Amino acid sequence: MKCPDTNRRPRPLLLFALLAASLVGSVQAAEMPKRKAGLWEINTRMDGMPAMGAIQQCIDQNTDDLMQQQARKEKQNCSVIDITPLGNKVTVHSVCKVQSSTATTDAVFIGSFDSSYKGDMHTRFSPPMHGTSETKMSFDARWIGPCKPGQKPGEVIMPNVGGVNINEMMKDPKVQEMMKRQK
Repeated sequence: MKCPDTNRRPRPLLLFALLAASLVGSVQAAEMPKRKAGLWEINTRMDGMPAMGAIQQCIDQNTDDLMQQQARKEKQNCSVIDITPLGNKVTVHSVCKVQSSTATTDAVFIGSFDSSYKGDMHTRFSPPMHGTSETKMSFDARWIGPCKPGQKPGEVIMPNVGGVNINEMMKDPKVQEMMKRQK
């Protein structure tokens, strides 16, 4: 049996996976709790894709603010965004237009955004987006301390890939244009 070639996945889905993995605190919602500043380790599992391994992200208040600003911009593409915090649990339900598909997402996060949390996110695409009708992701995130010396806020380090700065990436005109085309 031949294994699927995940390197041939369409770029929008890879971008979605990267953003979801590294920016789990925003989940298309401006009202999610903010994470504690410092270095976070996030393990992400996505059904049908090989495990990526733990990523590390250096965040500061501006990093979460930038993602929440982006979420507010994207809110116009959503007919529903319901966020329900209850104790140490936050549930999210959203219905948003993504390219020519409608993405319905249900997510649950449990824990503390200043030390560690777990999350499960299930997204259904109607009609399927690039042949994908649904994605299921799980997250385990934990604060591991201050960012490493020389590390910039927004920097994400991925195993076998290297680093990318999410703050800079979101400001890149090429990324902004790609995100516009996905609508």
